[in-house]
Amino acid sequence: MSPSRNATDVLVIGSGIAGLSAALHASVDNDVTLLTKGALAESNTWYAQGGIAGAVGEADSVELHVADTLVVGHGLCDERVVRAVVGEAPEALEALLGFGVRFDGAEDGGIALAREGGHSLPRVLHSGDRTGAAIQSALTDTLLGRGRIRVEEHRFLADLIVEGGRCTGARVLDTRTGELETYEAGAVVLATGGFGQVFRVTTNPLVATGDGVAAAWRAGAQVADMEFVQFHPTALDHESAPRFLVSEALRGEGAYLLDCDHRRFMLDAHPLAELAPRDVVSAEIERVMARCGRTNVWLDARHLGESFLRARFPNIWAACLEAGHDLSRDLVPVAPAAHYAIGGVRVDLDGRSSIPGLYASGEVAATGLHGANRLASNSLLEALVFSRRIVRALGAGRFALPSGVTLGALDDAPAVDAGGAGLHDVQALCSSAVGMARDADALAGAATRLEAVRQEADARVASDPAAGRAARELADVATVASLIARSAWLRTESRGCHVRIDHPERDDRAWLGHTVMRRGEPERFVRVGAEDSEEL
Repeated sequence: MSPSRNATDVLVIGSGIAGLSAALHASVDNDVTLLTKGALAESNTWYAQGGIAGAVGEADSVELHVADTLVVGHGLCDERVVRAVVGEAPEALEALLGFGVRFDGAEDGGIALAREGGHSLPRVLHSGDRTGAAIQSALTDTLLGRGRIRVEEHRFLADLIVEGGRCTGARVLDTRTGELETYEAGAVVLATGGFGQVFRVTTNPLVATGDGVAAAWRAGAQVADMEFVQFHPTALDHESAPRFLVSEALRGEGAYLLDCDHRRFMLDAHPLAELAPRDVVSAEIERVMARCGRTNVWLDARHLGESFLRARFPNIWAACLEAGHDLSRDLVPVAPAAHYAIGGVRVDLDGRSSIPGLYASGEVAATGLHGANRLASNSLLEALVFSRRIVRALGAGRFALPSGVTLGALDDAPAVDAGGAGLHDVQALCSSAVGMARDADALAGAATRLEAVRQEADARVASDPAAGRAARELADVATVASLIARSAWLRTESRGCHVRIDHPERDDRAWLGHTVMRRGEPERFVRVGAEDSEEL
C-alpha cells in the first residue's frame, strides 16, 4: 500500500511548548499542519513542574541572567545564543500572557518570581507546581480555537524526506490504523522533545524516545553534544514510570537535602548548597548514596509547614502523599533520574539545521544555549524563543554550519550479534554504562553493543514497511543511545553533566568545544567561538 499524501506550507512535528508556539506563530502567514505522536497533551512540557526563567524582576537584568547561564554551562555555551534567548525573554513571556497563560502573582500585584538551582536571584515564573501543564493547556486552547491549524494526533515520525539536498516533508505512521502517510511541506519544524526513555530511570514520559533526533540523523543532519544528558537531582525514589519529579522550586523555597545521618551535605559541597547547579547536586547525591549504601537521600521540607506546602506545591503534595510520604511530617526519599537532553539536532541561531528546509526547536535541538549543563528553567524559554525565531526565519536561504575537525575513531571491534535485544535491554545498558559516571572501557563496550542493536532494529524496520510503533521506537532509542555512548567515549574529560571517572578533570585545552556527528562521516570537533575548523 502506497503512503497517503498531504501538503502544507509548514509542517510542525511535536506538541509541547516548542511545537505549539511554532504552529501558532507560523499560522499567521502560512498553512500549518501539526503532527503529534500521541495526544496533544503528551509531551515533556506537560510534566514541567518548575517554571520559565526571565530577567523581568526589578533587581534582575539580562546581564545577570546571561552570567548565570554561562557559569552553569561550563564554558560550552554559545554566548550569542545566550544573549539572544535571554534578551528576548520579556517579549516572549508577554506573548505567552497573550495566549492566556497565567503565572502566580506576588503580594504587590506583580508576577511572583522564584529562585531555582544556579540562579543568583529569583527570576523563575511559575503557575503553581504545574507550570508546563498550564502553558500547554493555554497554547492548546488557543491553537484549537483558531481553527486554522490542521492537527493530526497519533502520528509517529517514521522518517524525514530529503530531496535534492532539502527536507521536503516527512513520512509518518498512523499508530491507530498502521497506515504510512506522507506529508509534503515547504518547511519542517522538529519539536519532538527529548530522549529520556533511553535510560531505565527517567522523569520523561513514555513518548520521549528520541524520534526526532534519530530521524534527523538518518536523514543526514548534524547532531551535536549528545554526551551531555542532565540528570535531575530529586526524582521521587519510587517504582513509578516515569519517575515523579520533585521540583527544585521546593528547594528554592527552603527545603533541605539530608544524608543517611540526617545531615545537610550540600552545605560543604557548594556555596549555593541545595541551590547549586543540577550537575553539582546530582553528583554529590551519587557520592552520598554510595557512602551510605542507599538508593536515595532525603528531602526535608517539614519546617516549611503544611499550609504553605499544600498551597504552593499541590501536585507534589498529592504525589508524595500517594506514595506514602507527608511532606509536612516525613523525610521524602529522592534520587537522580535522567531528565533533559542537552544534545540533539545541531541548529543555528534561527533554528536552521544543516539540511535546508529542516528546523528544530526545544529539547530535540542542540542550540548552544545550555553548554555542558542546563540552567534550571531555561528550557521552556529556549523553546519559546527559538520557535519564534524559526517562524521569522522561514524562507531564508541555506545556512552552512562549520564542519569542524575529524576526531579519532573507536578501535576496530569484531561484529556483535545484537541477539534480538529489546527496549529494556538498551535502557539497562545505558543506565549502567552511559549514566552519570562513565569510563572508557564501559563506553566502548556499550557503543559497540548499541550500534549492533541499532543496525538490527533498523534492518527489521526496513524489511517491514508496516512495522509498528514498538519496532520503530526501539530503532530510535538504539540510534540515540549509540550516539550518546560514542560521544561520551570521545570526550576524554569531565565537564558539566558529562562525568568520566577515568578523566575526572575539565580540559579546556583539548575539549573547549562541541562533538558533532553526521551519518556516514567521521565525528568532528568544533571549538567554542571558532569560525573555521582548527586542528586539535
